Amino acid sequence: MDAEEIEAGRARWQARFDRAAKRDSEFRTLSGLDVAPVYGPQGDDPRFERIGWPGEYPFTRGLHPTGYRGKAWTIRQFAGFGNARQTNERYKMILGAGGGGLSVAFDMPTLMGRDSDDPRSLGEVGHCGVAIDSALDMDLLFDGIPLGDITTSMTISGPAVPIFCMYVVAAERQGAPVGRLNGTLQTDIFKEYIAQKEWLFAPEPHLRLIGDLMEFCARDIPAYKPLSVSGYHIREAGATAAQELAFTLADGFGYVELGLSRGLDVDVFAPGLSFFFDAHIDFFEEIAKFRAARRIWARWLRDVYGAKTDKAQWLRFHTQTAGVSLTAQQPYNNVVRTAIEALAAVLGGTNSLHTNALDEVLALPSEKAAEIALRTQQVIMEETEVVNVADPLGGSWYVEALTDRIEAEAEAIFAKVRDMGSDGSMTSGILRGIEDGWFMSEIAEAAFDYQRKLEKGEKRIVGVNCHTASIDEPLEILRISHEVEREQNRVLAERRAARDGQAVERALATMVGVARGEGNLIPSMLDAVRAEATLGEICDALRDVWGVYTEPARF
Repeated sequence: MDAEEIEAGRARWQARFDRAAKRDSEFRTLSGLDVAPVYGPQGDDPRFERIGWPGEYPFTRGLHPTGYRGKAWTIRQFAGFGNARQTNERYKMILGAGGGGLSVAFDMPTLMGRDSDDPRSLGEVGHCGVAIDSALDMDLLFDGIPLGDITTSMTISGPAVPIFCMYVVAAERQGAPVGRLNGTLQTDIFKEYIAQKEWLFAPEPHLRLIGDLMEFCARDIPAYKPLSVSGYHIREAGATAAQELAFTLADGFGYVELGLSRGLDVDVFAPGLSFFFDAHIDFFEEIAKFRAARRIWARWLRDVYGAKTDKAQWLRFHTQTAGVSLTAQQPYNNVVRTAIEALAAVLGGTNSLHTNALDEVLALPSEKAAEIALRTQQVIMEETEVVNVADPLGGSWYVEALTDRIEAEAEAIFAKVRDMGSDGSMTSGILRGIEDGWFMSEIAEAAFDYQRKLEKGEKRIVGVNCHTASIDEPLEILRISHEVEREQNRVLAERRAARDGQAVERALATMVGVARGEGNLIPSMLDAVRAEATLGEICDALRDVWGVYTEPARF
């Protein structure tokens, strides 16, 4: 790009920056030096067409011309344990300490669409997140937290749609304006088959539910994001940075194809798609990954799927620091790891961020560890001045070369996925890759390669295979009492006895009738939730219609 084109772009950026709202703050270094909102080349730069200015296609440098001068990222700490009331207390602590949004962690029975008193739930209730059996639990979870004002992310995929219905009903009962709810539901079933393994049905019924949810939100709750396409769990399973990026964006393209197959306007529904990435320990690689992600998504949405508006081309993403990088050995080192990973996410332009607690490798976070994790973000936001300049590493020879390299690797993977399909679509290739175990084998190979390097000492982890001497004492960790499960089951039994059982049966029967046809399931599922049908009852009714999915054995 020649100097004249670059200067024309700078003028466009400046005009947008001047019109945009900015935070009331001074933007100087610690020593008092003024800094510009963004920096770019002086003169010609042949790379700059791929780099660009913040807020301008291809959005490599961020979605907004102001960067974090307009709005800093949302501090959204992931939390959930025990029962709804215990988790509600933790949420109030997070919000009171400066958190800007909530992120719900569910226990394993909830993630699998089972009630707490299901025999398969024994010993798991409340242990890796909060137990939610019905809308009354959702009422308790957000008691005293106005859902009309707080954005909430919910990390759940298999039974995401009934959980969403419980959230909507809880908002109704608060008197919140449901049509203006804002938040994010994960709902990403592709990554479950690829990495996390928490599904209910075969892929096609899940895609039916996701399509129904996309239609419902686009029409009735337009600010709500019905899909958060997750690379986090793919990376935690052992994928490389390029694999995480490529598999995640491929899944996102599959959901775009789903929306188009429903006759939805890509410029209407694409802004409702968001993403969830891992921030791992390789500082510059992670920054390059986030920058490449925005650029790839914008190009594909515009050139392949026909999106015309900026908002439809934007890749919005939440980031969580890498749980898999935490170590049980010398656990206080995890504070350092988390801070480095969080800084990479910020310099990569994340829209919201969760920082892991130092003890999460051992148990659910204690209150003290959760506070340190929250303060980690606040130190970065308030003290380091990294919020002053948009994409401060833009133009770095190293970062730009890494961004290009990761983008090229991702594009090669996209081509492989499409070639696996029967019709050239990304969806067909994803489904074939799931069926053949291709994604799992690619991740397993990457994980094996990394583990081999660790054992040979080619990769080093402080406290694990180097610098192992320590004066650490054992941590006091949060333990969930078995009384939580007993109490949850007692309350559930009381609720079943107190509700109108015939109303529940009628609502479930209506929902099943819709499931056997082609109508949108969300309204009938909302009615079942309002009647206090439980999560397990709703999911079991749909299992009776659609069956269950068992992953084929592979050797």
